[in-house]
Amino acid sequence: MIRRATAATALAAFLLTGCTSVSEVGAEPAAASNGCGVATAKLASEDVTPLDPAPTPKLPVTVTSADGRKVTVKSADRILAVNLYGSLGELVFSLGLGTNVVGRDTSTTFPSAAKLPLVTPQGHDLSAEAILKLNPTVILADDSIGPATALDQIRKAGIPIVMIDDQQTMAAVPEHIRAVAGALGVAEAGERLVTRVQQEIDAAKRSAPSDGTKLKIAFLYVRGTAGVFLIGGKGAGSDAMIEAIGATDAGSAAGLSKFRPLTSEGLITAAPDVILVMTEGLNSVGGVDGLLKLPGVAQTPAGVNRRIVDMDDGVLLNFGGRTGKAVEALAKAVYGPCS
Repeated sequence: MIRRATAATALAAFLLTGCTSVSEVGAEPAAASNGCGVATAKLASEDVTPLDPAPTPKLPVTVTSADGRKVTVKSADRILAVNLYGSLGELVFSLGLGTNVVGRDTSTTFPSAAKLPLVTPQGHDLSAEAILKLNPTVILADDSIGPATALDQIRKAGIPIVMIDDQQTMAAVPEHIRAVAGALGVAEAGERLVTRVQQEIDAAKRSAPSDGTKLKIAFLYVRGTAGVFLIGGKGAGSDAMIEAIGATDAGSAAGLSKFRPLTSEGLITAAPDVILVMTEGLNSVGGVDGLLKLPGVAQTPAGVNRRIVDMDDGVLLNFGGRTGKAVEALAKAVYGPCS
């Protein structure tokens, strides 16, 4: 079965290659826009809120994995859920099964999971050896993480691996919840979580201004230490978050898709009112002052007004159980009153 490349895999490919194409062009500063300056989008609580009461898995179950395999799960006593953005681990904890989780990926950093053993010691590459030492009874993963050889080695050891669809969009969140819950034998709890998360997403969307004015927001994925500078477009995942708060994704509006190398010409043409970045990415280029030194940034309305919003790496593109809360936090940071 051929699986489509998504924002997660596209971004992972860029990270592996360290690809960048930042170029200098001269341009006059764009016209100023009303802005509230630098802001950090923060969740009201950094941790995951599990369902209460916690469900009891009804196993065994046989499910169809996203890779087309029929997988039988006999025990959820020792769960490992891993992917590029940490959403699968977050969903397991949100379902109330966090005490059964035995390890984590690099992106699963919320307090309840932060002390678990890391099974991705090399960035986002799985270590089959580290995983086998944890003796998991079931593994949940998606196409954003690998390598395939590690997953094959784990399967040969007799550990069931359920692959989850890796589409990183707002609409995919309910289906990801149902897939994770179904694989762990807690389908009813999955429906409870779907209801809760969807209500939070809908409430957060209603917090966006309704006066018809739409800000243009550009998401920049920057890793200064690795020389990686990308702009998000349609299907990158960042577009879904931006559109959820009633704004226009500048990359999509400029005709870009997924993640593309950042060029000064492209960014100036996109003319974002706000630039959105991950917190660690912002730190990697020396903060806001360093970001403004990247070609083209200072020539945008966002750059002229220093209208920069950052958000925690493990939250912004997660699309897990805290998605509604993430949308709410982003809306407050973008539209909140000037300090």
